[in-house]
Amino acid sequence: MTDQGGRVEPVTDSPGPADAPDGVGARGGAEPLGGRWTRGGAKATGGAETYGEGETFLGTDADGPVGAVAQVARAVLYEGYMLWPYRASALKNSRRWTLGGVHPAACEATGDASTMRTQVLVEADPGDTVDVRVYFLHALTLDVGRLAGDELVPVRELTVAGRRHLAREEAVERRIVATGLNLAGLLRRPVVVDIDIPEGREVEWLAEPGGQCVGAVTRGWRALRGQVEIRAERLTKVSSCGIFRLTIEVRNTTEWDGGSRTEALRRTFASAHTILHSPRGRFVSLMDPPEPLRSYARECDNTGTWPVLAGDEGDRHTVLSSPIILYDHPRIAPESPGDLFDATEIDQLLTLGVLCLTEEEQREIRDGDPRAREILDRCVSLPPEHLMRLHGALREFRPLTGQGAGRE
Repeated sequence: MTDQGGRVEPVTDSPGPADAPDGVGARGGAEPLGGRWTRGGAKATGGAETYGEGETFLGTDADGPVGAVAQVARAVLYEGYMLWPYRASALKNSRRWTLGGVHPAACEATGDASTMRTQVLVEADPGDTVDVRVYFLHALTLDVGRLAGDELVPVRELTVAGRRHLAREEAVERRIVATGLNLAGLLRRPVVVDIDIPEGREVEWLAEPGGQCVGAVTRGWRALRGQVEIRAERLTKVSSCGIFRLTIEVRNTTEWDGGSRTEALRRTFASAHTILHSPRGRFVSLMDPPEPLRSYARECDNTGTWPVLAGDEGDRHTVLSSPIILYDHPRIAPESPGDLFDATEIDQLLTLGVLCLTEEEQREIRDGDPRAREILDRCVSLPPEHLMRLHGALREFRPLTGQGAGRE
């Protein structure tokens, strides 16, 4: 608990990804989330949870105040996670976790930031509260081994009981939550939430139908350490309310002496972004602030992230701060049947590309990352009428005004 009247979700031991180690849901200050949009001072320790295959923050947040932006947040989280042709062997998928990384401090020598900062303006009373959620991906390695006597010999792939297991990288979703933070309390001193996820691994033994053990899949993850600091300052007074500047800093303090990019990314908060919600306060658009607040909006210092108003058009209670530049009130196109991890590309083009893959390419996808397998299954089973919906849509009609109006 915090002395501002807020709440930080408790430490929990939660399930990891499907067939994942119990330890993935490690004790700490992180709780694991789980494009196609149209314009439109005080210290506490949070809880660690991990969402794996078939589970996302989209489901856990859908009924709460963040539900309106959960789909967009998930699209942001997985942007670039794996690109067409969705095979791990494709060159473009050999360099992953390229967006929104909050890296260990040792990476600053190569220009990779260890801090992400969000600054926004909120019109509120000192007694109003704010909820803060930080989301990111934590990279996992999946190593495959063939049993030779009492030894596991590393191999790139192993087929057991008719199923092929491939060595690869995946990720689990983590979330840090601090809710009910009183603005008056944040003025006195900041709230700091520790992130502490120990290193761990789990071995999943593979057996033939007769029960003979022939190998194993080992899932491993590196330790993550860091902090989320939340603070506020009062700027001015507008009518009966005040204008506050909220600052949320996500810092990666994981100890690491340096090395390869691959090892760095295993210690990175990948695709990190923040969602802010105030039940009574109203956030100010930094893209189009009202004239009296333009100077304050220009002074907001956002590092590695771009905050926009989120939720329904006209709603000012929620902000999505992501590493991707969006308009205020982004939303998922209703024609889109699901994630493709590439919001800058055309859904129809990507879907047709998947359908053109060879049987061997599709087999590699099915035997690899379960999220890529989900894309393949969805594209293959998409009815023709749904595919035609991806061809295009008219969003709105506007009356023709000025010269030329009224012409046939």
